[in-house]
Amino acid sequence: MREVHEAVAPLLAEFTGRLADVVSPVAVWAHGSLALGDFRPGISDLDLIAVVGAAADDAQQDALTHLHRSLEARFPPAEKLHCSYLARDALADTRARHVTWAHRRLFARPVTEVTRRELHSGGLVLLGPPPGRLLPPVSDAELAAFVRADLRDFWLPATAAPLRWLQDVWVDLGMLTLARATVTLADGRLLTKGQALDTLTAMNAPPSVVADIRARRYATPLPLTLPARLHRAHTTRRYLRRTLKSTLSAPS
Repeated sequence: MREVHEAVAPLLAEFTGRLADVVSPVAVWAHGSLALGDFRPGISDLDLIAVVGAAADDAQQDALTHLHRSLEARFPPAEKLHCSYLARDALADTRARHVTWAHRRLFARPVTEVTRRELHSGGLVLLGPPPGRLLPPVSDAELAAFVRADLRDFWLPATAAPLRWLQDVWVDLGMLTLARATVTLADGRLLTKGQALDTLTAMNAPPSVVADIRARRYATPLPLTLPARLHRAHTTRRYLRRTLKSTLSAPS
């Protein structure tokens, strides 16, 4: 079983230890880079799921906000800690919106089919039973339907907005999501971000864009001039739009 990365072990130990003061935790699991062995301190998010006895009420939501902010004051990595709080009686509902702390604020969002499959295939248990004991499985058809809808309804329309592609985060997430989605639709596998970068190379993605993303995640990137940033945005959008249309036109 994979162990918690030493750079964030004290933070996660304190988080799980203090959670019982706010809600009734049944289980806490990590997914994403931390669980899949591709965690980069200071770069990767800490993606967590907490199963709780009941949905958090207003007072508990205020207490969760205080908990996360107090952790940020003591542990700098806590600024990247994201956690959705799933009520035990709503675990089977993939459309249910769950109280979530992410990007340093509290809001509600669903726990997607990709996250659920990730938890089943490699969730890291921080507290309680493993995901397979509590979380209903996601079928290949359900996973593929979600991935296609995400590409069609979010990422393809996003390529029509030029200015957002000047930002590193859009370039990184757009390209990596495309690579991961392509493999998931082909054979059901879920890739780490490192594996997705290798896949982008195999998909004939623009080498300069792939190298830029890789440097930002695994090395020290060079600063981009405005002309270079504009060129990267144009190149990324053109490649994504063309490849997304081709992927979505293929038989499901």
